[in-house]
Amino acid sequence: MAVSGDFPKKMDIILQEMTLWERLQSETRPVVLYGMGNGAQKAFDECRRRGIKVSGVFATDAFVRGQSFLGYRVEKLAEVESRLEDFVILLCFGSFLPDVMAHIDSIAGRHTLYAPDLPLFGGGIWDREYAMAHRSELAESYSLLADDLSKKVFVNLFAYRMTGKLCYLSECESEREEMYRLLKVGNDESFYDLGAYDGDTVRELLEFTGGKFRSVTAVEPDPKNRRKLLQKMEEFMPGITGDARFALVEGGVWSSDGEETFDNAAGRNSALSESGKLKVPVYSIDSLTRGKRCTLIKMDVEGAEAEALLGAVQTLGQKPRLLFSAYHRTEDIFALPLLLHRLQPEYRICLRHQPYYPAWEVNFCAWCE
Repeated sequence: MAVSGDFPKKMDIILQEMTLWERLQSETRPVVLYGMGNGAQKAFDECRRRGIKVSGVFATDAFVRGQSFLGYRVEKLAEVESRLEDFVILLCFGSFLPDVMAHIDSIAGRHTLYAPDLPLFGGGIWDREYAMAHRSELAESYSLLADDLSKKVFVNLFAYRMTGKLCYLSECESEREEMYRLLKVGNDESFYDLGAYDGDTVRELLEFTGGKFRSVTAVEPDPKNRRKLLQKMEEFMPGITGDARFALVEGGVWSSDGEETFDNAAGRNSALSESGKLKVPVYSIDSLTRGKRCTLIKMDVEGAEAEALLGAVQTLGQKPRLLFSAYHRTEDIFALPLLLHRLQPEYRICLRHQPYYPAWEVNFCAWCE
């Protein structure tokens, strides 16, 4: 594979700056966490591992009810401001809501604020050592990208992940509908929604096509999500769940058919996990599409995207258009396009980031000419 020399040069320029974790280790001001939950726990653990002292936890005023978290009393921002003269904030939760993002921006205008990039699943932390260890894979992945905006998104995401600075994200945003235009979504799709959640993507696509479709197959392992999906789909398009063109598959997606353990305690982020308590059937994409028409596949399978691609060898030979998440695992940004290229080298690959703090809602879209 021919590797572009462009990204290594840009990577070297970015790495001339101190990384987020280097900066925090040299910081003399107190460091406080903004948010509660899994993200804050991961940020706290990483700070402790690197010898960075955490001096408090605060939350948005409406969520402060005198509770404690990680041994700290959860404060309002005003309380932190009155207690500490100057401090550094680590953003520890995610949102795509415009008012929440605007509120985060307003705080960043008054205080030094970083958003550490921490994996939703698996290991690996974006620091200097990780970047250098994966230098060649990053360059190879960058060289596969089909347009200039994809390359800008890739570089900005790398810069954000190394520095924790949100400005890099806001500089490379695009609206979700652009991906549907890139994929030339039409009114005769046979659409497979893998990790369908409550049907939000199905509804988006049907809005985009004016409600026209050939078939829809939604695959979702979480019983609560499936109930929401059926309810919301009926509200959106009465009668669709009884339509022979619509199918809801109870299960997950994997590299082969079988059974896996599922953790359904995380709501939207429910996922196949060894720590889960619920056994669910899983299917390969090839099994799901065998003998059926498939023109468009969306994969948002909470860290199982690589396994899903490995189970799609026959289906990829039919060259359906693809839309798949690129942010669940630290390595997804470079490992997934390299894997797709190995399985089916005719795909053109683009990368897009929708408005979201931190770098969630990062997706690859791919198609064959």
